[in-house]
Amino acid sequence: MAAEAPTAEIGFAAPPFTLPGVDGRSHSLQELRGPRGTLVAFICNHCPYVKAILPRLVRDARDLAALGIHVIGINANDAEAYPEDSFARMVDLASGLSFPYLHDESQVVARAYGAVCTPDFFGFDADLKLRYRGRLDASRKESAPEGTRRDLYEAMCLVGATGAGPAEQHVAIGCSIKWRGG
Repeated sequence: MAAEAPTAEIGFAAPPFTLPGVDGRSHSLQELRGPRGTLVAFICNHCPYVKAILPRLVRDARDLAALGIHVIGINANDAEAYPEDSFARMVDLASGLSFPYLHDESQVVARAYGAVCTPDFFGFDADLKLRYRGRLDASRKESAPEGTRRDLYEAMCLVGATGAGPAEQHVAIGCSIKWRGG
């Protein structure tokens, strides 16, 4: 079932975390943050919304890294109920990613951020204050056509350059996070 991310309080401080990555190491927000901004992306393996945007997220993460803005992918889905979102399957998917992919098995981090769907994007400035919570672009379960406005990329470029996010932010839509016991 599709879920829509709520608008978020701009200025919200990024909750710290340390999570295991698909590279076999644990990573903290402090270690992975970018000097000009940080994008925390709640994604997973099985969601058709994530599959539709993943190639463009990989592209945008590469382009943003060149600007000093780092992307962190986090999977918080219940892998017992959704085996395609297991850590082993995350490792398989990660070979095509241009950013760290972390596992929030306890779902504590997703709850701390208020994440509700996949994909759900939280764009922070250099001081880890929220400046953007919105969509990657106009895609849904299908990829948006070539030439579609790069909402997330443009927002994070603005955050990196000015420390402020765009006045207009379109909410993200995707599959609801698969909560344990839910």
